[in-house]
Order: sequence, then C-alpha cells, then structure tokens
Amino acid sequence: MTTLAFTSTLSRPERATAATVRGAVAGAGLLVTVVLIGVGAFLAVAGWPGLTASSSELPLGASNFWALAAPLVFGSVWSAVLAVLIAVPAAVGVALYVTWFAPRAVAGFLAALVDVLAAVPSVVYGLWGLMALAPGLAPVYAWLGEHLGWFPLFAGQPSATGRTIATGALVLAIMIMPIIAAMCREVFQRTPRASIEAAQGLGATRWEVIRLAVLPFARGGIICGAMLGLGRALGETMAIAMVVSPAPFLIGFSVITSANPNTVAAFIAQVFPEAHDVEVSALIGLGLAMFLITFIVNACARRVARIYGEPR
Repeated sequence: MTTLAFTSTLSRPERATAATVRGAVAGAGLLVTVVLIGVGAFLAVAGWPGLTASSSELPLGASNFWALAAPLVFGSVWSAVLAVLIAVPAAVGVALYVTWFAPRAVAGFLAALVDVLAAVPSVVYGLWGLMALAPGLAPVYAWLGEHLGWFPLFAGQPSATGRTIATGALVLAIMIMPIIAAMCREVFQRTPRASIEAAQGLGATRWEVIRLAVLPFARGGIICGAMLGLGRALGETMAIAMVVSPAPFLIGFSVITSANPNTVAAFIAQVFPEAHDVEVSALIGLGLAMFLITFIVNACARRVARIYGEPR
C-alpha cells in the first residue's frame, strides 16, 4: 500500500524510471540465483564420478571419497575456527580504539591502514608467513611443547621449522581481521546516540559506556563479522598451502607439530595440476563439499543477524 501510494505521486517519466530500477534489481537478484544454482549443479554433476570412485582412482590412494574428504574438511574448519578465535578479539579491539579512543588523525590513518591489509594478496601473506613468521615462532612452539605438552593442543614433537597449523591460523587471522574490524567499526559508529548519552548521564565512564551501550548494540554485527571472516578463512588457498606442512589423512588437534591437517582449498591447488580423469572429479567433489559448507556458514550468519537484530 505504501509503495503504491508513493508510486502514484510520481510523474510518468519518474514511474518509468522506478519501474526500470525495480526490473534491474530483480534481474540482478535472479542472475545471482541462477549463477549460484548453476555452480552448484556443475559441481554436483562433474564431481559425481569422484564421489563413487574406487581407491585406485582417487588421489593419494584414499580408500573412498569420504575417507579423502573428511580429514580435509576437518583441516579447513579447524584452521578457520582457530583464525577466527585469534582475529575477533583483535578486530574488536582495533575497532574500539579507532571509534572511541584514538585522536581523529590517528583514527583515520589506522582505519585506512587496516583496510589496506584486506587488499594485500594472499601469496604475499604466504611468503611472509613462510619466510619470517614460521621461523620466528619455532622457539615459541618448542617452549610450549616443553612446558605445556600435557595439554592436547600442544602435544607432540614441536616443529623445528614453525610450519604448523597454528602459524597458518595466525596468517589467516591477519587476513580476515580487516573484514571483521570494518564491520565492527561500522556498528560501533551506529550505536544510538540516546543510549550513549543515557549512560553518560548516569555518570558512566568511557569503558562503562562501551560495555553497557556499545557492545550490546553491536553484538549481532560482531557475530556476523566473525561469520564472514570464517567464510573467508574456509576458502583460503595459497597462504595455507605455503605455510602449513600437511600430512595426508590426518585428523588431530595439536597445533605445534610438523604433521598437520591439510585444507580442501590447499589440497586442490596442490594436486590439481597433476590430476586426471576421475581424480579431477574427486577434486570437484571436494569443491562441492566446501561450497556447501560455505553456504551453511553464510546461512548461519543470516540467522544470527535475524536473532540479534541488524543494526539500524
């Protein structure tokens, strides 16, 4: 009713323009839907021979497709979750500093610097992680193995090269932090002024205003930013392929050893150049698995946004 009433007040050229815009928007939405369905259908059809292949036809001689996929999916999810656990506190801290504590000039420079991190190619992060970060963390892993080896995350022989899942997760965390920080910064800035002034009127300190007014309002945005970062980390290829030293068919939670779970994206990048026939279908089947996982992650992000309420 509101749309009809609004449309009736427009002149004929304006109504034609509005109809054109509505058609263009509807067409864009339809195009996205068709492309998404097309990609999913291609992955399902092209990957089906790999899903039903025998051991002799699969990469690395896996007993069946699911024995190949399970460790890789575990590695993808495990490294992405570790990255999100590292990135979210750092991103929230950066966003709070930029919006509430930093001087205006410093805030603008720091916000631009964080945004630049999102534009750095993943291969650059991979080279940095391989050549600088991993060797620097090797003594830390040795110390953790010696003093905290009883804890499952730090069990096993520490890596002498530093090429562990922990190093890969740290690189991923740096890569996804700009995404989470940008969303957090936006929702922090959109906190209702009335809520802030009410807290200040009651004599709240700056930190109490943040704790009582800003963070509760931004909770949904923070969670959605974390889910977007998780989706980004799940699909990362080059950084993990270059930094992590993988072991085939490994499922384990230790983060400091040389034997680490591989990820789906990195495995496809490593094996695809030499794959042929059914092996290619198996790799496409792995791509289908990651397609579904990423779709589930995004659906969960939408669900969280509805539960906690999108910032207004």
